[in-house]
Amino acid sequence: MKTTKTRTNTPPTVRLRPRPADERPPLARPAPTARTLASWATPAALALSAAFAPSAPPLQAQPPPASNATVFADVAVLPMTSPTVLEHQNVLVQDGVITYAGPADDMPAPPAGATVVDGAGRYLMPGLAEMHAHVPPGGSFPSEAVSDILFLYLANGITTIRGMLGSPYQIPLAQALARDEVEGPNFYVGAPSLSGGSVRSPEDAERLVQAHAAAGYHLQKIHPGVSLEAWDRMAETARQLGITFAGHVPAAVGLVHAIETGMSTVDHLDGYVDAVAPADVQAQVNAGQIRLGGLFKGIDQAKLDEIVRLTVDRGVYVVPTMYLWENLYGAPDADAMLAQPEMKYVSQAQHAAWRRQASGGPRGTPEEVAAYLDLRKRILEALSEAGAGILMGTDSPQLFNVPGFALQREIAVMADAGMSNYEILKSGTAAVSQYVADHLGLDGNFGTVEAGQRADLALLEANPLDDLANLTERAGVMIRGRWMPRAEIDERLAALAAKHAGEDQ
Repeated sequence: MKTTKTRTNTPPTVRLRPRPADERPPLARPAPTARTLASWATPAALALSAAFAPSAPPLQAQPPPASNATVFADVAVLPMTSPTVLEHQNVLVQDGVITYAGPADDMPAPPAGATVVDGAGRYLMPGLAEMHAHVPPGGSFPSEAVSDILFLYLANGITTIRGMLGSPYQIPLAQALARDEVEGPNFYVGAPSLSGGSVRSPEDAERLVQAHAAAGYHLQKIHPGVSLEAWDRMAETARQLGITFAGHVPAAVGLVHAIETGMSTVDHLDGYVDAVAPADVQAQVNAGQIRLGGLFKGIDQAKLDEIVRLTVDRGVYVVPTMYLWENLYGAPDADAMLAQPEMKYVSQAQHAAWRRQASGGPRGTPEEVAAYLDLRKRILEALSEAGAGILMGTDSPQLFNVPGFALQREIAVMADAGMSNYEILKSGTAAVSQYVADHLGLDGNFGTVEAGQRADLALLEANPLDDLANLTERAGVMIRGRWMPRAEIDERLAALAAKHAGEDQ
């Protein structure tokens, strides 16, 4: 057996309740077709496409492993089935699957030629998930831009992403990733969005959902502007076809109706602030007498309790994207944000796009903005305490959110909102696998360290249950059984930074 060891000097709840079987979408998914769908571009889509325009070099091919077996020896395991740490464990991975996870002394002899990774003093946990990601829309693959984004996720221990602005090329890309033909995280693909621009009638909604389900998208993305009538037709069509829908809550629909008609995730806490405002305050907002930030002027505790209870009872998940909202509302200083260390891993074109986006100024007085953001934290804390499904997500690469790196900044805001370290870690691991099983109708065979699970793992130098900043102290990442030591990750990050440093300013 050969042994590898990579070190670096760089800086209480159970799994979520499954939905009843008769409420779950069917496991069978429509077979993908070769048909090319139209791409309904939003301003955000156009900005993303311009900033990450595809180029000629191909995606990084997945190299074959030296052996199909890897042992993490004498490691402390965070199984993510409970807020515990199991000391002195061995974890054996074969053909991309965990085949043993238990006491080191009890493991049978590993196969000949297995790679042994020294786990002494280290912590092994499932890879994290980014559940509101963006891969360039309207592009294609092979593409250097797509390859760079996928690598940035892996470099940060993110082994699963949910793309929330789909394009036809992303379906075969997701399939190629699953087959290990290209390197990157596991990819659940949201369809091109239904919005006020793409859906003018209930018939439009039905036609598009049918086309997207037939094409093989994993879920239907929703943007603002959809009418109530079109929403109801969309929801009924989606239910019949077994495809879920997620994203924004259109104003004409409202949060309660969106939840009651089967929305699987509410992203950005969309609609929650409006839903908990007293009637008189909401009337002032609707009349234009106060801005959205003025909603902090009052909160109806009974309404908050009611919407939290409805969220939990209906098995709806929330992707809060807290850090992005702080940037959107607070209008941070562009120079300071672009000086953050992770900014060297994105293009100068992206820097310029973010600088322009930030030039609009704050969306209220400092007092209004602070109170509004505090209210969002209060809502998130209430949802977490009630046992609602919370999923990690950042909306990268939106405003100052570098793919992969932004998740650590999101985690800090989630902690500031009152979520425990374990709850936050679960929102990127076990909760994600439960969502995939409950709402996508796919195998949730990841997100915990147990025999039979897909080997998507992160090996850390210190315990993230003690300090979430320890998530950045990675000794390496495993994606579908392929081990990437820290030295390889650092070398590739340095090459990416050098590429962007050589671009025209």
